[in-house]
Amino acid sequence: MTPDDLPCVAVVQASPVAFETEATLVKLDQKTGEAAELGARLVLFPEAFVGGYPRGMDFGTTVGNRSPEGRALFADYWRAAIDIPGPAMVRMGEIAARHQVYLVVGVIERSGGTLYCTVVFFGPNGSYMGKHRKLMPTGAERLIWGYGDGSTMPVFDTPLGRIGSVICWENYMPLMRAAHYAKGVQLYLAPTADGRDTWLATMRHIALEGRCFVLSANQFCRRSDYPTDYPSELGDDPERIVSRGGSCIISPLGEVLAGPDFDGERVLVAPVDLADIARGQFDFDAVGHYSRPDVFQLTVNEQPANPVTFQRNDP
Repeated sequence: MTPDDLPCVAVVQASPVAFETEATLVKLDQKTGEAAELGARLVLFPEAFVGGYPRGMDFGTTVGNRSPEGRALFADYWRAAIDIPGPAMVRMGEIAARHQVYLVVGVIERSGGTLYCTVVFFGPNGSYMGKHRKLMPTGAERLIWGYGDGSTMPVFDTPLGRIGSVICWENYMPLMRAAHYAKGVQLYLAPTADGRDTWLATMRHIALEGRCFVLSANQFCRRSDYPTDYPSELGDDPERIVSRGGSCIISPLGEVLAGPDFDGERVLVAPVDLADIARGQFDFDAVGHYSRPDVFQLTVNEQPANPVTFQRNDP
């Protein structure tokens, strides 16, 4: 198969319209169309693209205290989140179908009074495939996001390959990576909010360790992409870069196929040849011939962790 015959995948590096769901969905449609025009059959958007990543905000919190103003800000953030299922999900399914792509998007999911950092998956016919809730919010993210559980760690078998997602610093959780390798992930999707120089090394390591293609999408945002009255530590300079991107696509042997890009909003595209995975696993398979299960074993609990269970004894 020649490079021209191979399917292409894309990562979108862009800013949402901060905390404005409807306007963000319009932009998501536009960027998905750009990726499809470049030949992409799978399109990945960054962490918290729909619903917003409240960078620099403390929600009026110090240890032992929460301010009324901070509670009001959280209520505003809660209102910007989306329901699953819900109208925003219908819109994203329509976008996937219109552009005939697998669409994977970082969203802020609202469930009761709790918000989750979630990734949602749609097929090219617009069908909702499933979701992954971030297992471990990082640092101050724990103030605003709940914890996912093992029931939303899917890997989907598609004609493009087996697709799964691990969000931002979940990628530093070796046992979570091992669980995805054991599920046979081939297109390992890593939406993130991390634009540090060290992120590329992490993505290359995971590609080599998992012998999989790794796609990472981060937002590129300036201060001007947030509201002028946004109460944070981002400052007032509208040109200040507050999220610098670094999105990339990596091959199963650690080759950088696209990116990292730090210059602005971009749609990065690269072809993927699944035969490269078999070529890489010839000498290393982390959950196969290189695993030593006589020494190391991992047990994954995929049962939903429900806080309340109702039982009824019918007469």
